[in-house]
Amino acid sequence: MVSRVVQDTSDDQLGAPTPCGDATVADLLDHIDGLCQAFTAAAAKDAALADQAPVVDGSRIGPDWRDRIPDRLARLAAAWQADSAWTGMTRAGGVDMPADVAASVAANEVLVHGWDLAVATGHEYLADPALVEVAREFVEPAVSQNPAGVPGLFGPPVEVPSYSSAMDHLVAMTGRNPAWSC
Repeated sequence: MVSRVVQDTSDDQLGAPTPCGDATVADLLDHIDGLCQAFTAAAAKDAALADQAPVVDGSRIGPDWRDRIPDRLARLAAAWQADSAWTGMTRAGGVDMPADVAASVAANEVLVHGWDLAVATGHEYLADPALVEVAREFVEPAVSQNPAGVPGLFGPPVEVPSYSSAMDHLVAMTGRNPAWSC
């Protein structure tokens, strides 16, 4: 789903705002590209990319982003298919964590930033309910322990009606308004 949104994003949308504060669509694409690399390395327990802190800069996306980012999303998904990806400790973005937690963080990052990109560019976004549940299991405890948000991860939760979709609940927990539009 995220790959389709990336491929369908037009060049004239790169400077558009997103639900991610001051980040533009180009910045968000750069972030998605970087998180794919970081969490693919985390699945492989590859320390080479482990200490690189995330830097978001849309000027770095390059001309091949419509092909490169979907390829990296596919590699990310494939990396977490290995049983070894889920065991032991790993590192991503300079943070040590249990591998299964890293998988949940990666699911949350892809899902929520996929949603960010979709709403910023006017695309439909249908997320896999099982992945939404994995991400929710990561986000919900963090939100309950940090009701004012978690700097660098997400803002204070936004209230949504109880009948809202699971995806709307997830993005609301991360401080985004599911009704956001540019």
